[in-house]
Amino acid sequence: MFNKIIIIGNLTRDVELKYLPSGSAAATIGLASNRKFKKQDGTMTDETCFVDVKLFGRTAEVANQYLKKGSQVLIEGRLVLETWNDATGAKRNKHSIVAENMQMLGRAYSDTSNHSDNNSMQEYQNDSITDNKKNIQIEIDEDEIPF
Repeated sequence: MFNKIIIIGNLTRDVELKYLPSGSAAATIGLASNRKFKKQDGTMTDETCFVDVKLFGRTAEVANQYLKKGSQVLIEGRLVLETWNDATGAKRNKHSIVAENMQMLGRAYSDTSNHSDNNSMQEYQNDSITDNKKNIQIEIDEDEIPF
């Protein structure tokens, strides 16, 4: 089986960081990914997908340090189904993403009082996150597009 998702979007809220009993960091981010397309009647429309993303370890700490609401990020991970019972006892579920890799996009968030943090973020991003990235090229034949 194969379960891989790659998504680019903007944070819908600030990072929620917690620490597990083991001492490992765990963070949750809300991500919104937009898609613009033309309907059959020729009008342009927007479609937004909202999804929660779980980050763990050093990636969670980096996200908490450098990302904020509105930040753009690329997430590679796997799709999971979360199931729980709500306050009324009804069974609820939703899909979310468990991140395996994260890459910060767009302008770096920087505190104007401390420029060294911005430099250290850039170094972390270049050295630690992107080293294990592979260049992915997808060739799409226009005849295969269903619309």
